[in-house]
Amino acid sequence: MGEQRTETRGAAETEAIGARLAETLSPGDVVVVSGDLGAGKTTLIRGAARALGVTEPVTSPTFTIGRRYTGGRLPISHLDLYRLEDIEAEDPVLIEDYLGGDGVAFVEWPAVGIDRLGRPAIEVRLEHAGEERRTIEIVGRSTNSIIG
Repeated sequence: MGEQRTETRGAAETEAIGARLAETLSPGDVVVVSGDLGAGKTTLIRGAARALGVTEPVTSPTFTIGRRYTGGRLPISHLDLYRLEDIEAEDPVLIEDYLGGDGVAFVEWPAVGIDRLGRPAIEVRLEHAGEERRTIEIVGRSTNSIIG
């Protein structure tokens, strides 16, 4: 398992890391993405979605829990668990319907649902590093091709 850390200086660089991450993904992969509000989670996922061929707008599904994107190399599920206080009180299908299969899933704010996510293929942590800069840490399978 690899672990790498880098710093980006704006949204375009954060999206570029997402694009490189997308190149390593396979059907069934789950990528958990954590960080404070405004840390760049959706920006990174947007970069990955663009690299996978998504042409429609990629926005945070905060108010809908999840979005699906098709038409690219792999179907994409994008979940945001921020508004869920207790996933155990929710219908199991709420999350499970977005995972597995022939696509990849990106999960923002994964802590509330980590027990239902299984073993993520890759974990991404973003932190504010001042102004437009972000620190990005990626843990998972070989990450040398993502950041290195």
